[in-house]
Amino acid sequence: MSKKEQEKIEIIHKDENILEVSHLKKYFPIKGGFFGGVTGSVKAVDDVSFQIRKGTTMGLVGESGCGKSTTGRTILRLIEKTAGTVLFNGEDINAYDKKQLRALRTKMQIIFQDPYSSLSPRLPIGEIIGEAVREHDLVPKEEFNDYVTKVMKDCGLQEYHKDRYPHEFSGGQRQRICIARALALNPEFIVCDEPVSALDVSIQAQIINLLKDLQEQRKLTYLFISHDLSVVEHISDTVGVMYLGGMVETGTTEDIFANPLHPYTKALFSAIPMPDPDIKKERVILAGDIPSPANPPAGCKFHTRCSQCMEICKQQAPEVRDMGNHHVVRCHLYDE
Repeated sequence: MSKKEQEKIEIIHKDENILEVSHLKKYFPIKGGFFGGVTGSVKAVDDVSFQIRKGTTMGLVGESGCGKSTTGRTILRLIEKTAGTVLFNGEDINAYDKKQLRALRTKMQIIFQDPYSSLSPRLPIGEIIGEAVREHDLVPKEEFNDYVTKVMKDCGLQEYHKDRYPHEFSGGQRQRICIARALALNPEFIVCDEPVSALDVSIQAQIINLLKDLQEQRKLTYLFISHDLSVVEHISDTVGVMYLGGMVETGTTEDIFANPLHPYTKALFSAIPMPDPDIKKERVILAGDIPSPANPPAGCKFHTRCSQCMEICKQQAPEVRDMGNHHVVRCHLYDE
């Protein structure tokens, strides 16, 4: 393939991206001392880059506290970035003013981890789902009730649920309400922030299948944040693995699960339970505790827990290595 043909393919592929995140950083200041000045910062998201194609799902995985949820919230501008760029449909949304940002809320939504705490206990379900629809004036007043009813039914809820309150529903039903609330604005992109982690396994499957059906029907794009690798494998087209605020490996779900390259990814995947008890696999146990994001190690952030650590790992942060088929990894083991 000629260089010109390769560049053409890359341009076409880029045009298919709904989201492009480049060198995203989010630092939270640490204040202390007699005058309450800034004494340091928590590097919750530290130089994260990835792309998501339209109509696909990217799974974002990693240990608790690695920055997954902060990444999702920063992308949506629920919290403001420290550095980096976020392009949505080719536009830098961090340059948006208040009017543009308000319009953006109808295109980008979020489903939170805990459905009960994210729903107002004082409002009936019909009002919770329809509140933003009315605020953004998405449908005429005479069509409002029918519109809300249709969204509810699409999410497995009944019309008579409109007058009930969140405490009257089960956990799975409450998550359906949260999905309906996000869906009511007819978005293009949804951040699913561990939407099934608080649910029973059987209910998890129902919610995952609902999300996949809605994606197919409405051409939705998801950033699916989770620590459950089995769920991520089932729903995702691509996977990103985060450690201590940084992305260590990304690729297609098939490639990542069949051939994990980074030692941290291998350790995570070794903890996935096998359905057949007769199948034995090597378990990789990570040594030590996760370093503080306020004082991350020099060089590769993972070197303090890595069994394959080399001297260069302690001194120099690894570069991104393209291993082919859009499978990239940050690790000195793959230095040329």
